[in-house]
Amino acid sequence: MSGGVEARLAELGLTLPAVVPPLAAYQPAVRSGVYVYTSGQLPMVDGKLPVTGKVGGEVTPEEAKELARVCALNALAAVKSVAGDLDLIVRVVKVVGFVASASDFTGQPGVLNGASELLGSVLGDKGVHARSAVGVAVLPLDAPVEVEVQVELVGGA
Repeated sequence: MSGGVEARLAELGLTLPAVVPPLAAYQPAVRSGVYVYTSGQLPMVDGKLPVTGKVGGEVTPEEAKELARVCALNALAAVKSVAGDLDLIVRVVKVVGFVASASDFTGQPGVLNGASELLGSVLGDKGVHARSAVGVAVLPLDAPVEVEVQVELVGGA
């Protein structure tokens, strides 16, 4: 185990998962200069979605919030895959979350708090970020939530 971020994950009882393989023609994360941009991360656990469906329908907001935490953990794994070390993170700049929502569900921000709170717990002040929480009709594989993250790293490319 390397430095502080992964030690903090362990303190929280979390393990950084393997990077989720792409579902199509894209990379899980790309580095450009001091920034890493992740592709949208689904809440995959051991290669599958634990729950599918719409939030506010088949999936409760509480379940979706936990799934957003999984997405954020998967995003950290994607960041590490291109940065090499999570301790290089200066800050999380932006989080964008998509919530597959029943037509009357308006609690997208609460769902995305799962991702934001995980990043804050793991990274402290470096995890404070700007965010968008967007309700959508459907996501890949009928996932309830998808999260993408942009982080700034120490130094240049």
